Amino acid sequence: MKLVGKRAVVTGASQGLGLAIARVLLAEGASVLICARNAAELEAARLELDTAHPGKVFAERCDVGQEAELDEFAAAAARLLGGVDILVCNAGVYGPKGAIDTVDWAAWVQAIQINLTGTVYCCRVFLPQLRESSRGKILIISGGGATKPLPNLSAYAASKAGVVRFAETLAEELKPEGIDVNSIAPGALNTRLLDEILEAGPEIVGEGFYKSAIKQRDSGGTSPELGGQLCAYLASCAGDGITGRLISAQWDPWERMESFKEEMESTDVYTLRRIVPAERGKTWEDA
Repeated sequence: MKLVGKRAVVTGASQGLGLAIARVLLAEGASVLICARNAAELEAARLELDTAHPGKVFAERCDVGQEAELDEFAAAAARLLGGVDILVCNAGVYGPKGAIDTVDWAAWVQAIQINLTGTVYCCRVFLPQLRESSRGKILIISGGGATKPLPNLSAYAASKAGVVRFAETLAEELKPEGIDVNSIAPGALNTRLLDEILEAGPEIVGEGFYKSAIKQRDSGGTSPELGGQLCAYLASCAGDGITGRLISAQWDPWERMESFKEEMESTDVYTLRRIVPAERGKTWEDA
């Protein structure tokens, strides 16, 4: 029970990864406030979680793309939890699928508003409560679009790269205050986002991406609980001082990261950086 007495907020937690993260945080002893846009799905999730952890689960409907609703959500957290120690920014959408000159522009902008602006404003509005915590933690869910191009999913790719760079920047801003900020790559999950890709088909998302989605569906994908466990680790005292990193739940040795966190702090490992020719054995600068 790594998180006894801790108070956590998880956005986009009515299903999928967000719900899995909430389950793990509760199992580790935290009290949890969840939100989502769909009130009926949110209430169903609250009832499920409350059955296993009575009295420790709270839910408030919120669209993170709307600043006024996030303001109200933060006020609800202060009222229901008495403050916040852990903020998990999970809410996100794929947005429109297709070439940039053919997709619905309003839908493209809305995806940025939810994924990027919503994440940034969520951190902003919860900072006063995190500053009152003995050790505040911000965990931002990344995605495949953060580290590689995703043709026909440009809003998703741009927003996920944006939130990772924002997390690195915010980590530096908040380091003197003892608030740790990290991004989490949860792996390829068989959630509603995968269903959207399969429904769109190869003509819209591209043959290669569609085939990889079929393979992921058939293999079962990465367990969402793994991302939840990484959240719990970073939110615990074992994660104190680990900040400004993009950590893969599936591929990185995060279970023992506290043993090399001081060495890691002096490097740019687990960050987004530009690759220069010398790092790939090229000598173009000398030509």
